[in-house]
Amino acid sequence: MTAVDHRVLAVPEGLAGERLDAAMARLFGLSRTRAADLISAGHVTIDGAAAAKSERLVPGSMLEVAIPSQADPLEVVPEIVEGIKILHDDDSIVVIDKPVGVAVHPSPGWTGPTVVGHLTAAGFRIATSGASERQGIVQRLDVGTSGVMVICKGERAYSVLKNAFRHRTVDKVYHALVQGHPDPLEGTIDAPIGRHPKADYKYAVMADGRHSVTHYETLEAHRFASLLEVHLETGRTHQIRVHMSALKHPCVGDLTYGADPTLAQRLGLERQWLHATRLGFDHPDSGEYVEYSATYPEDLSAALEVVRGLD
Repeated sequence: MTAVDHRVLAVPEGLAGERLDAAMARLFGLSRTRAADLISAGHVTIDGAAAAKSERLVPGSMLEVAIPSQADPLEVVPEIVEGIKILHDDDSIVVIDKPVGVAVHPSPGWTGPTVVGHLTAAGFRIATSGASERQGIVQRLDVGTSGVMVICKGERAYSVLKNAFRHRTVDKVYHALVQGHPDPLEGTIDAPIGRHPKADYKYAVMADGRHSVTHYETLEAHRFASLLEVHLETGRTHQIRVHMSALKHPCVGDLTYGADPTLAQRLGLERQWLHATRLGFDHPDSGEYVEYSATYPEDLSAALEVVRGLD
């Protein structure tokens, strides 16, 4: 049930002739857009009558406003998420296989399921370090990328693994099905990545971007696509997708970065063919090297079989 803040007041002399939306912004500390939305939704009356955002105020008129509370976009909502697999669980860490369509943590604009929400609902204790919505998170996978990732349960584990990721001592191995055949068949892409200049939801190779290094080798070469094993030296947002697109070999199904929609449809893909297949690091407690792996999910396995059959 949504809480509603009711405000009733007489329009003061100082707001004579002011537009209603601008006056509400000043009176209640709202953005003008939020004020206009409340007016459009019928939450505002003047002398008992529905008002328009452009209406000019008259001193002494009775202004009545109902302001429903807004959900915090960063609030962690406990929710069991179907498809999240627990690969390992001990006192310090939990390792999962994240399915496609699940964000790692809450963020503005995302209303779907999250890894943090699932672990909270499932009763896992998570490290309290980091911002509240990202507690215990030392790495991320895109919503559209599946695979293995680690979350920290204890403060020491968080500190140790955060440091390991920062100093690039974690082995992050992905498999990517990319269009065509990279030449050479194995190599290193060393190209800085920054925000795309014309689309803020995308990234691109930019001269003033952040240092980004991707190593790849071809595992299988097929008529229309190649299966690559990719080792990340750095961990930039969309790094593999951006680097492979820059080579003119985008991940199959990755329409955001230039993939062929006809091929994606032919393979039954609704997202990029990219999977975090292995993750290796020194365990934060024992110091011993541990490695965890996640098999391909059904949609990626099926698409790969179709590609193999097209040779």
